[in-house]
Amino acid sequence: MSVKKVLRMGDPVLMKVASAVPTYNTPALHALVQDLLDTMAAQDGAGLAAPQIGISQRVVVFGIAANPRYPDEETIPMTVLINPVIEPLSEAVADGWEGCLSVPGLRGEVPRYTHIRYRGFDQFGMKIEREVTDFHARVVQHECDHLDGILYPQRMTNMRAFGFEAELEKAAEAAAESDAAR
Repeated sequence: MSVKKVLRMGDPVLMKVASAVPTYNTPALHALVQDLLDTMAAQDGAGLAAPQIGISQRVVVFGIAANPRYPDEETIPMTVLINPVIEPLSEAVADGWEGCLSVPGLRGEVPRYTHIRYRGFDQFGMKIEREVTDFHARVVQHECDHLDGILYPQRMTNMRAFGFEAELEKAAEAAAESDAAR
């Protein structure tokens, strides 16, 4: 359909709990899904939630194959997930760096469950249920947080691990050089 404007942190739509999708396989739902996919692709995103384009409905899309923003991460199948439910399958939590199209230019270290099951439906009403780990689990949790009005900085426990991408990269390079000189 078209590439939409991605709302940024502070927009009231991003702070709301999104409404459940009552009916699947409708022209409006198919158009929303296509807008999400087009917008995510245009931004090189790993995922996108409907509230990020101003639609307060419980719809997320995610998936990566080769993505310049995540060059070292595992492949995640392109997925449309509607009315999702997430269930942690272990107590294990790991910190990992995240970014967000609604928080452009910034990254932060966020604790997430490392092993989850997610359930929901695709846009046709077909049931989806997967058990996933690591980066795939992180992406799903990040996107589904948007449906509850939560952005990743609200999940952070150490604000010292939050900053602009360019400065974080410079600091990492300087640390690596310092370590190499020892």
